[in-house]
Amino acid sequence: MSAALLHGAMPTAALARGVTKADVPGRTRARPGTAQWPGAREWQALRTQTEGRLLTLTSPFAHGQSEAVRLEAVAGIKNPYYIGDNPALTQTSGWQDAWSSRVSAHAVAAVHAADVAAAVKFARRHNLRLVVKGGGHSYFGASNAPDSLLVWTRAMKEVTMVDAFVAQGCPQASSQPAVHVGAGAMWADAYAEVTTRGGRYVQGGGCTTVGVAGLVQGGGFGNFSKGFGTAAGNLIEAEVVTADGEVRIANACTNPDLFWALKGGGGGSFGVVTRMTLRTHALPAFFGAVFGEVSASSNEAWRALVARFVDFYGASLFNEHWGETVTLKDGKTLKLSMVFQGLDDAQARAAWAPFFAWVKERKEYSFPEPTIMAIPARHFWDSKFFQKHAPGFITVDDRAGASPDHHYWTGDGEQAGWFIHGYQSAWLPARLLAPERQALLVDALCAAAAQWDVALHFNKALAGAPKWALDATRNTAMNPAVLDAFALVIIAGGGGPAFPGMPGKAVDEARARQAATRIRSAMDAVLTAAPNAGAYVSESDYFQARWQDAYWGSNYARLARVKGAVDPDGLFVVHHGVGSELWSADGFTRVKRASA
Repeated sequence: MSAALLHGAMPTAALARGVTKADVPGRTRARPGTAQWPGAREWQALRTQTEGRLLTLTSPFAHGQSEAVRLEAVAGIKNPYYIGDNPALTQTSGWQDAWSSRVSAHAVAAVHAADVAAAVKFARRHNLRLVVKGGGHSYFGASNAPDSLLVWTRAMKEVTMVDAFVAQGCPQASSQPAVHVGAGAMWADAYAEVTTRGGRYVQGGGCTTVGVAGLVQGGGFGNFSKGFGTAAGNLIEAEVVTADGEVRIANACTNPDLFWALKGGGGGSFGVVTRMTLRTHALPAFFGAVFGEVSASSNEAWRALVARFVDFYGASLFNEHWGETVTLKDGKTLKLSMVFQGLDDAQARAAWAPFFAWVKERKEYSFPEPTIMAIPARHFWDSKFFQKHAPGFITVDDRAGASPDHHYWTGDGEQAGWFIHGYQSAWLPARLLAPERQALLVDALCAAAAQWDVALHFNKALAGAPKWALDATRNTAMNPAVLDAFALVIIAGGGGPAFPGMPGKAVDEARARQAATRIRSAMDAVLTAAPNAGAYVSESDYFQARWQDAYWGSNYARLARVKGAVDPDGLFVVHHGVGSELWSADGFTRVKRASA
């Protein structure tokens, strides 16, 4: 057990003292074949120290693999749980002209914090590129790198509820209901334990296969963030292995600067989180959803429809009850995929009645009967309930021995192993909902939708949330722009899995680049209504030019100071992560020193 755990709070500056000048790595990290690369005896020592949990990795699509292995993987990658269970794979297979999924040389399949600490110390000692994979959903490829050592936390998936948790070093009066979640747990694991079996709610992600730790470190939105805030705002405590290889506790009372940075400062930049403790909430009586599509017969009718919806949203849905997505699709269709909490079926129908009545009164719109349903909240992530009452909504992990809790929303299956062509996001400020500004917003949205589908994610922005949720998120490292935004607009596109060596899956690069150009043009149209808008670090453009400001705004300077204290030599480097401007794009070569 580390001194930090034994003695409580340690000033952030002291975290750097374990790194001496003798430990400072050279300007270029070790690669196989170089003198610095560990020899067989050294790798064996790490294997022994981790009780055999050091793995040598090979892609199932690598040259020399048997046809049976390759075909099994082609079938398996349709299932995101299969991808997550293979340390050689990632949930995104690459991004055109940005990165491609490449296998680490070795991985430590950690089962407890001591394994992680051993891997971190080994990487520092031998000047290795270190990457971390929990859920493996990073769009920027942060959970993989060739010639690297991977810390793989998938097995650390314990989820335990606590009735009265007090963070280390904090007063007893701060006791509150909470849940401990291991670094390898996915939101399917957390929701099953907390909601289905425990009858409470934990603010997490909408995609059940996303890793808990990674989502929280990015900030973290879920279906009901308008009601319960960000996942980062609900973090009470984290156990984390820092760059000196020590296991530390971080919370509001112990190592508070590190704690703040972990709440939205981006995964993979400040250490390896091994466990998180999150606040739980009383469960509403009902969760529910609204699905439907409205199509317009002309450009004039289309603009009128978008204008009517924007006005309707601002008047009736801009509150803590409503979240998820409305998509401007094919330049003529409004696709509704909304969720709600704290309302029953009748209340949800009443909320939408004015908009639906307006549409039905006009012959220029095609409008099949929408679906509106409320279910007992305890069953919202209950796979058995959905298999019985609404089997099409979910897909279960049907592999032998799979957890019965493991399912995913069927629509999310399209992202299993996907290859990104282009991806843009921007927060839309709530002032655009003011009557005198709505025309500007509508014009921008319609211009964008003429080029690419535009999705408005109302749950991924916090304007309209209750005060306590806003205050909690204000005390995180996220860009403060999230507090004043009513929606995150996402414009994105991609193709099917394209892992290197995958049989019959070559990327049409010209088509991918054309898509990326149209996606950028569509976002440019949106930004005429919201110039210099912030973006969500976990879902944004790999090529974001002003990423420090877009992701963290005024918080970046403080994040950089914390980074300099806890990881002065840049052991943890991810693309467009805090401090990454000091390193080459692949994280192997230091290009400049941090200023004193």
